[in-house]
Amino acid sequence: MANKLIRGSLIIFAGNIIFRIGGYVYRFLMAMLLGPTMYGVLGLTLPFQGIFQTLAAGGLPPAIAKYVAEYNAVNDSDMARQTIFTALKIMVFLGLFFGVLMIFVVAPFLAYHYLGKPIALVPLQIVGLITPFSVIVGAFRGAFQGVYKMEYILYTRAIEQLGMILFATAFVLIGLSTVGALWGTVLGYSLSAVSAVYIFKVYMPKYLPDANPDFVFTKRQELRLAGTLVKFSIPVIITAIAEMLIYNICTIVMGKFLTLDAVGFFAAADPIARLPLMISISVATTILPASSEAFKLKDINALQRYVNESYKYSLLFVVPMCIGLALFAAPTLRVLYFAKPEYVAGASALAILAIGMTFYSIFSISTSIVQGIGNPRIPMYILIFGAVVTGILCWILVPVMGIAGGALGTTIGCFVMMVPVIYFVFKLTKAKAQKLAVFKIIAATAIMGLFGLFIPKTTLWLFPGIVACIIVYFFALILVKFFTKEDIESLRELSSKFGPLSVIANKLLNFVEKIEFRNK
Repeated sequence: MANKLIRGSLIIFAGNIIFRIGGYVYRFLMAMLLGPTMYGVLGLTLPFQGIFQTLAAGGLPPAIAKYVAEYNAVNDSDMARQTIFTALKIMVFLGLFFGVLMIFVVAPFLAYHYLGKPIALVPLQIVGLITPFSVIVGAFRGAFQGVYKMEYILYTRAIEQLGMILFATAFVLIGLSTVGALWGTVLGYSLSAVSAVYIFKVYMPKYLPDANPDFVFTKRQELRLAGTLVKFSIPVIITAIAEMLIYNICTIVMGKFLTLDAVGFFAAADPIARLPLMISISVATTILPASSEAFKLKDINALQRYVNESYKYSLLFVVPMCIGLALFAAPTLRVLYFAKPEYVAGASALAILAIGMTFYSIFSISTSIVQGIGNPRIPMYILIFGAVVTGILCWILVPVMGIAGGALGTTIGCFVMMVPVIYFVFKLTKAKAQKLAVFKIIAATAIMGLFGLFIPKTTLWLFPGIVACIIVYFFALILVKFFTKEDIESLRELSSKFGPLSVIANKLLNFVEKIEFRNK
């Protein structure tokens, strides 16, 4: 069982990194090919696409995974398969319902009344065509997860993303603009749905045997099972929608008050600002099962150590990354969007959002800890509160400050979520915050930031400036005596997993050890 868990976690973790990069590639290509105005239209559709896909899925894929795993554990393959088919019926109904609702009701309302941008009508309507395919994929992915075949999830995601990128790029190049980009998404999801059905029919019988011909399941029993699935899924979908709003509510508000060009500038900056989340998500993925295990075994010392180390090592990398992004926002946009220099207008939003991602990184790690020790509803309530606060702030700030106001509203919202969840982490685990270590990281980052202020913010100086800031930060950590012997050993163990780079990392750690402890 442990091997299944570790193997599955590593597969999903690697896949998340790969597909996050793929998402950046898609956004980058669309931004370059469409230009700010039409990319702004695409940027407006993406939040509604995510929200309607989540609503259509009904929070059921995790429920499928849970009950398929439970029935499989007791060799009740009949009920495991019935769970999949019952959930699939619900999801197909929801997919069709929300798809039709989007095409005929929501899209016209948004385009003509809320956004006041008729050009967004057809792109928003195409979103409604995505939901039926996405729910089919979601149902089967839940089944794959339930039997620990995480690689099947990766196969369907790879087909989805590759198809989306290739078709969207091709359609845009032949002149279909934003509509073509979204038709590419429809085809990507439809191919993914076909692959999911194929994998289920051909490969899943090895792990989920065919139904017993004598198996009888009445309508009353199916309704009872459907009720069980829906009951489990309600907090899941509420959490998912709240998290999605944290990411996207500023874009939705900007669509109301700003031009499409401005929305396009923000949409170009937004994914770059979220790059540091790759570190925090990695830590959060690891800390959830670790904290859960320590809590279950009542190993309080281990739990407290996990808490402190997760904060310490994530902040060690995330804080300077976020400050570096804020400092070099303009040249970063110039380099990434070299063919469309107008995207540099998103620099102010990128700088502010980068700071906000520090707060969100801490929030995501804290959420995993709280969930790991058996309190999943606390993050849900905080997310809902944060989404409301973010929405109100953006509604106030965007008309006054433009895209910078949306970024500021999101940043404040992330800070507002971070504070209470940290409080609950330390209250529930009774861990003592390592204030000195955090202060030293902030002090070293401040030294790096002051140095970075004097580096010219030009394209030519971007990469030399980043390298210089990394070196300054490294020596600033030594100056403030951040590293302990335990830190060096932990970092040495971590660096051993990076292949050839581990040699360089080991030499640096040996240097730190020599400097820090020469008098000890």
